[in-house]
Amino acid sequence: MPVTALALVVAAALIHALWNFAAKKAQGNHHFACITAVGVSLLWLPVVVVAGLDELPRWGWQAWALTLASAIVHLAYFNSLLAGYRAADMTVVYPVARGSGPLISALVAVVLLDEHLGFGGTLGLAGVVGGILLMAAGPALLARGKAVDPALQRKRRLGIAWGALTGATIAAYSVIDGYAVKVLALSPLVYDYFCNLLRVPVSLPSVLRDRAGFLPALRRQWKHALVVAIGAPSAYILVLYAMKLAPLSRVAPARELSMLFAALIGGQLLGEGERGWRIAGAMLIALGVAALAMAK
Repeated sequence: MPVTALALVVAAALIHALWNFAAKKAQGNHHFACITAVGVSLLWLPVVVVAGLDELPRWGWQAWALTLASAIVHLAYFNSLLAGYRAADMTVVYPVARGSGPLISALVAVVLLDEHLGFGGTLGLAGVVGGILLMAAGPALLARGKAVDPALQRKRRLGIAWGALTGATIAAYSVIDGYAVKVLALSPLVYDYFCNLLRVPVSLPSVLRDRAGFLPALRRQWKHALVVAIGAPSAYILVLYAMKLAPLSRVAPARELSMLFAALIGGQLLGEGERGWRIAGAMLIALGVAALAMAK
């Protein structure tokens, strides 16, 4: 992989982990999801206008249907991610979310599409599952009959459950977005922008049912929302540029460096415990995802 492409991917991974850190700190809910969607819609509009709104006239019903579907799934993804961050530690939720998406995709390919992963793919699956189990058990693996705090165990299980649900939504929107960009040849930047724009009306019903909480949430969380609104699209755009310089089979595994950044950020800045165990689990998941990507 060219050094420039690697630098772009590493920067994207760091930005991705940092905006997730901001989302964790916000402790937001449906209001935060709507605020960030509005932020992206406003902040990135000039970029999209310059980049190519001229392609919109050729969008047919399929393009708009996929954009709406992606907006709905992305909203489900973001809300499940936020729920995970409210219930558990970032160092559990984030790696499980990032790792379970490729895990689910690989299992679906094997079970439903009769694909064969080979030795490397099998090792990748084992790495992801092993990393999740390592994070699930933590020091209990070596406890040898010692009492384990049930509250911590419950918090860890919630983190894994929400992370897995988030990973399932990642797998779902990856299929939708991949079809839109590769088959329909939609501009990734324009497509991603309108997916975010459509998240605003899709998120409004839940906000309107709890309208009294919107302004207090905006006052508390606008700084965190600003980081997400800038960081999430920025990380995606850097990856797109990296894909122009290097093969996807090299870019995709390198993106999983974000898991290590997230584990370090969660341990250092959030003071989350079991740092060594969680870094080890995140490394195992990242290596497993890399093996799955290179096995394809």
